[in-house]
Amino acid sequence: MCNLYSLSKGQAAIRELFDGIKDRAGNLPELSEVYPDYNAPIVRNGDDGLELTQARWGLPSPQFALKGKKVDKGVTNVRNTKSPHWRRWLGPEHRCLVPFTAFSEPSRNAEGKYEPVWFALDETRPIAFFAGIFVPGWTSVRKMKEGEVTADLYGFLTTEPNAEVAKVHPKAMPVILTTAEERETWLTASWNDAAPLQHPVKDGALVVLK
Repeated sequence: MCNLYSLSKGQAAIRELFDGIKDRAGNLPELSEVYPDYNAPIVRNGDDGLELTQARWGLPSPQFALKGKKVDKGVTNVRNTKSPHWRRWLGPEHRCLVPFTAFSEPSRNAEGKYEPVWFALDETRPIAFFAGIFVPGWTSVRKMKEGEVTADLYGFLTTEPNAEVAKVHPKAMPVILTTAEERETWLTASWNDAAPLQHPVKDGALVVLK
Protein backbone atom coordinates (compact mmCIF):
# COMPACT_ATOMS: atom_id res chain seq x y z
CA MET A 1 0.00 0.00 0.00
CA CYS A 2 1.42 3.32 -1.11
CA ASN A 3 2.05 5.66 1.83
CA LEU A 4 4.85 7.68 0.27
CA TYR A 5 5.13 9.46 -3.06
CA SER A 6 6.88 12.47 -4.57
CA LEU A 7 6.18 15.34 -6.93
CA SER A 8 9.37 16.76 -8.42
CA LYS A 9 7.67 18.92 -11.06
CA GLY A 10 6.24 22.34 -10.15
CA GLN A 11 2.69 23.60 -10.41
CA ALA A 12 3.35 25.20 -13.79
CA ALA A 13 3.96 21.73 -15.23
CA ILE A 14 0.64 20.56 -13.79
CA ARG A 15 -1.23 23.59 -15.18
CA GLU A 16 0.12 22.91 -18.67
CA LEU A 17 -1.84 19.66 -18.77
CA PHE A 18 -5.25 21.32 -18.29
CA ASP A 19 -6.92 24.08 -20.30
CA GLY A 20 -8.26 26.95 -18.23
CA ILE A 21 -7.39 25.49 -14.83
CA LYS A 22 -7.44 27.92 -11.89
CA ASP A 23 -4.36 27.72 -9.68
CA ARG A 24 -5.42 28.06 -6.04
CA ALA A 25 -2.62 25.97 -4.56
CA GLY A 26 -0.51 28.85 -3.32
CA ASN A 27 3.26 28.64 -3.53
CA LEU A 28 4.10 24.95 -3.83
CA PRO A 29 7.60 23.75 -2.91
CA GLU A 30 9.17 20.70 -4.52
CA LEU A 31 7.66 17.72 -2.72
CA SER A 32 10.40 15.11 -2.67
CA GLU A 33 8.52 13.08 -0.03
CA VAL A 34 4.77 13.21 0.59
CA TYR A 35 3.67 11.23 3.65
CA PRO A 36 0.19 10.61 5.11
CA ASP A 37 -1.36 13.73 6.69
CA TYR A 38 0.81 16.06 4.57
CA ASN A 39 -0.78 18.81 2.51
CA ALA A 40 -0.26 18.24 -1.21
CA PRO A 41 -1.75 19.43 -4.51
CA ILE A 42 -4.80 17.93 -6.15
CA VAL A 43 -6.82 18.77 -9.27
CA ARG A 44 -10.58 18.86 -8.76
CA ASN A 45 -13.82 20.31 -10.06
CA GLY A 46 -14.36 23.67 -8.36
CA ASP A 47 -17.39 25.96 -8.37
CA ASP A 48 -16.16 27.75 -11.48
CA GLY A 49 -14.31 24.98 -13.30
CA LEU A 50 -11.20 22.90 -12.84
CA GLU A 51 -8.85 24.01 -10.07
CA LEU A 52 -5.45 23.15 -8.67
CA THR A 53 -5.63 23.31 -4.89
CA GLN A 54 -4.20 21.64 -1.78
CA ALA A 55 -5.68 19.10 0.59
CA ARG A 56 -4.54 16.89 3.47
CA TRP A 57 -3.73 13.26 2.69
CA GLY A 58 -6.00 10.87 4.60
CA LEU A 59 -9.74 10.40 4.13
CA PRO A 60 -12.21 10.02 7.02
CA SER A 61 -11.98 6.55 8.55
CA PRO A 62 -15.05 4.27 8.80
CA GLN A 63 -16.78 4.32 12.18
CA PHE A 64 -15.84 0.72 13.00
CA ALA A 65 -12.15 1.61 12.63
CA LEU A 66 -12.49 4.45 15.13
CA LYS A 67 -14.08 2.43 17.94
CA GLY A 68 -12.24 3.20 21.16
CA LYS A 69 -9.98 5.78 19.50
CA LYS A 70 -9.82 9.51 20.07
CA VAL A 71 -7.86 10.28 16.89
CA ASP A 72 -8.66 9.66 13.24
CA LYS A 73 -5.35 9.54 11.36
CA GLY A 74 -7.18 9.06 8.08
CA VAL A 75 -7.28 6.43 5.34
CA THR A 76 -4.74 7.02 2.58
CA ASN A 77 -5.76 4.28 0.10
CA VAL A 78 -9.22 2.99 -0.87
CA ARG A 79 -9.75 -0.45 -2.42
CA ASN A 80 -13.33 -1.49 -1.65
CA THR A 81 -15.49 1.00 -3.55
CA LYS A 82 -18.60 -1.07 -2.80
CA SER A 83 -18.41 -0.10 0.87
CA PRO A 84 -21.22 2.32 1.89
CA HIS A 85 -18.59 4.43 3.64
CA TRP A 86 -16.86 5.18 0.34
CA ARG A 87 -19.84 5.02 -2.02
CA ARG A 88 -21.14 8.42 -0.89
CA TRP A 89 -17.94 10.05 -2.22
CA LEU A 90 -17.62 8.35 -5.60
CA GLY A 91 -19.51 10.93 -7.68
CA PRO A 92 -17.65 13.42 -9.92
CA GLU A 93 -18.07 16.19 -7.33
CA HIS A 94 -15.84 14.19 -4.94
CA ARG A 95 -13.28 12.88 -7.41
CA CYS A 96 -9.87 14.43 -7.89
CA LEU A 97 -6.52 13.83 -9.54
CA VAL A 98 -3.44 13.50 -7.35
CA PRO A 99 -0.30 14.49 -9.29
CA PHE A 100 2.91 12.60 -8.68
CA THR A 101 6.20 11.83 -10.38
CA ALA A 102 7.18 8.74 -8.38
CA PHE A 103 5.64 6.52 -5.71
CA SER A 104 7.11 3.95 -3.37
CA GLU A 105 6.17 0.58 -1.95
CA PRO A 106 7.76 -0.77 1.25
CA SER A 107 10.46 -3.41 0.97
CA ARG A 108 13.34 -4.88 2.97
CA ASN A 109 16.99 -4.88 1.98
CA ALA A 110 19.42 -7.79 2.38
CA GLU A 111 19.93 -6.85 6.05
CA GLY A 112 16.18 -6.91 6.67
CA LYS A 113 15.94 -3.13 7.10
CA TYR A 114 13.04 -1.14 5.71
CA GLU A 115 13.90 0.32 2.30
CA PRO A 116 11.29 1.83 -0.02
CA VAL A 117 11.35 0.92 -3.70
CA TRP A 118 10.46 3.83 -5.99
CA PHE A 119 8.48 3.54 -9.22
CA ALA A 120 7.88 6.03 -12.04
CA LEU A 121 6.62 5.99 -15.63
CA ASP A 122 10.23 6.38 -16.79
CA GLU A 123 13.57 7.71 -15.57
CA THR A 124 12.64 11.32 -16.41
CA ARG A 125 9.77 11.11 -13.89
CA PRO A 126 6.95 12.64 -15.95
CA ILE A 127 3.80 13.75 -14.17
CA ALA A 128 1.07 11.15 -13.78
CA PHE A 129 -2.02 11.11 -11.59
CA PHE A 130 -3.57 8.84 -8.99
CA ALA A 131 -7.35 8.43 -9.19
CA GLY A 132 -8.27 10.38 -6.09
CA ILE A 133 -11.25 11.06 -3.83
CA PHE A 134 -11.75 14.48 -2.25
CA VAL A 135 -13.78 15.26 0.89
CA PRO A 136 -14.04 18.99 1.67
CA GLY A 137 -14.46 20.55 5.09
CA TRP A 138 -14.29 17.42 7.27
CA THR A 139 -14.08 18.03 11.03
CA SER A 140 -12.12 15.54 13.14
CA VAL A 141 -9.18 15.13 15.51
CA ARG A 142 -6.22 13.98 13.43
CA LYS A 143 -3.57 14.61 16.11
CA MET A 144 -4.19 14.97 19.85
CA LYS A 145 -1.85 17.95 20.15
CA GLU A 146 -3.66 19.67 17.28
CA GLY A 147 -7.17 19.10 18.58
CA GLU A 148 -10.28 19.27 16.43
CA VAL A 149 -9.71 20.71 12.96
CA THR A 150 -11.73 21.15 9.79
CA ALA A 151 -9.76 20.26 6.66
CA ASP A 152 -10.12 19.33 3.02
CA LEU A 153 -9.04 15.69 2.71
CA TYR A 154 -8.01 13.36 -0.09
CA GLY A 155 -6.93 9.80 -0.75
CA PHE A 156 -6.70 7.59 -3.81
CA LEU A 157 -7.84 4.24 -5.11
CA THR A 158 -5.74 1.08 -5.19
CA THR A 159 -6.04 -2.07 -7.23
CA GLU A 160 -4.14 -5.30 -7.83
CA PRO A 161 -0.47 -4.73 -8.73
CA ASN A 162 1.06 -4.96 -12.18
CA ALA A 163 4.14 -7.11 -12.81
CA GLU A 164 6.71 -4.55 -11.64
CA VAL A 165 4.98 -3.65 -8.38
CA ALA A 166 3.99 -7.25 -7.60
CA LYS A 167 7.66 -8.16 -7.19
CA VAL A 168 7.81 -5.75 -4.24
CA HIS A 169 4.24 -5.54 -2.98
CA PRO A 170 2.01 -8.40 -4.19
CA LYS A 171 -1.24 -7.09 -2.69
CA ALA A 172 -1.94 -3.67 -4.21
CA MET A 173 -0.78 -0.60 -6.11
CA PRO A 174 -2.29 2.85 -6.71
CA VAL A 175 -4.70 3.40 -9.59
CA ILE A 176 -2.69 5.49 -12.06
CA LEU A 177 -4.24 7.59 -14.83
CA THR A 178 -1.78 8.21 -17.67
CA THR A 179 -3.85 9.77 -20.47
CA ALA A 180 -5.97 12.91 -20.87
CA GLU A 181 -8.95 10.71 -21.71
CA GLU A 182 -8.63 8.77 -18.47
CA ARG A 183 -8.30 11.98 -16.47
CA GLU A 184 -11.38 13.47 -18.13
CA THR A 185 -13.41 10.32 -17.48
CA TRP A 186 -12.37 10.23 -13.84
CA LEU A 187 -13.31 13.86 -13.24
CA THR A 188 -16.60 13.97 -15.14
CA ALA A 189 -18.15 10.56 -15.88
CA SER A 190 -20.79 8.64 -13.95
CA TRP A 191 -19.50 6.03 -11.54
CA ASN A 192 -20.54 3.25 -13.94
CA ASP A 193 -18.22 4.73 -16.57
CA ALA A 194 -15.43 5.72 -14.18
CA ALA A 195 -15.30 2.49 -12.14
CA PRO A 196 -13.48 0.48 -14.88
CA LEU A 197 -10.48 2.78 -14.40
CA GLN A 198 -9.77 0.95 -11.14
CA HIS A 199 -7.21 -1.40 -12.70
CA PRO A 200 -3.41 -1.62 -12.70
CA VAL A 201 -1.32 0.04 -15.38
CA LYS A 202 -0.16 -2.47 -17.95
CA ASP A 203 2.89 -4.63 -17.28
CA GLY A 204 6.02 -2.81 -18.38
CA ALA A 205 4.52 0.66 -17.83
CA LEU A 206 6.67 1.40 -14.76
CA VAL A 207 10.39 1.48 -14.08
CA VAL A 208 12.16 0.99 -10.76
CA LEU A 209 14.21 4.07 -9.97
CA LYS A 210 17.80 3.52 -8.92
